[in-house]
Amino acid sequence: MAGMTEERSGVVGRAAALLRVIGAHEPDGVTTTVAAHHASTARPTAHRLLCALQTEGLVDRDRAGRWTLGPEIYLLGASAATRYDITADSADLLDALARESGESAFLSARRGEETVCIASREGSFPLRSHVLHEGIRFPLGVASAGLAILSHLPDHDIDDYLCRTDLTDTWGPAHSAPALRARIAATRNTGYAVNPALLVEGSWGIGAAVFDHTGTPCWALSVTGVETRFGDARQKAMGALLLKHAHILSQRLKR
Repeated sequence: MAGMTEERSGVVGRAAALLRVIGAHEPDGVTTTVAAHHASTARPTAHRLLCALQTEGLVDRDRAGRWTLGPEIYLLGASAATRYDITADSADLLDALARESGESAFLSARRGEETVCIASREGSFPLRSHVLHEGIRFPLGVASAGLAILSHLPDHDIDDYLCRTDLTDTWGPAHSAPALRARIAATRNTGYAVNPALLVEGSWGIGAAVFDHTGTPCWALSVTGVETRFGDARQKAMGALLLKHAHILSQRLKR
């Protein structure tokens, strides 16, 4: 019985990983091969699971063979939205961030040890960074939103995460544990996190954590743009702007 339970748990875990990969590639979709690679699953297993998910309406497949999230995902998400969706609470703040900064503004949510971009607004400045888009996922500590959230976790949670997680293989030496600890210290000092073009050359980001009613960092507001617009003085101004709006949103969510 224990072996069967573990097997079922493994199947559910692999299916969930595939759904997350597909969600991160919306709206363009993803092939079976790419989905299997990102979910660390053998291609035949991934194909079998995806076909089963398609039967349940959880994924769709287009004529080109690319997988997208299915209608049942939408219906399930709509049912859960009253408990988890804060996009309505943040809409005016995202609008204000994009308008006042001129940069693209984003709302990201923490899911386990990742952040997921769940809402965005385009700024007025014609040159844009394209690192973030709705649905994309990053590990905690990667990108300004993930760094802002990680930095405001308790020390023992940070220590545990950094001891178990090696981000350097995928994200490079700038995301080693010592480098992250230095940026965590800087984030705690200013209150906001800075991503100085660590993901894409010339693309900067600044993020501020948003807290739930228990004081836990569960979301982050961020702005991204080209490096030439992120000088020291403007970093401080945008950091202050983000902290102001993040505080307003945190207060709203405590009601």
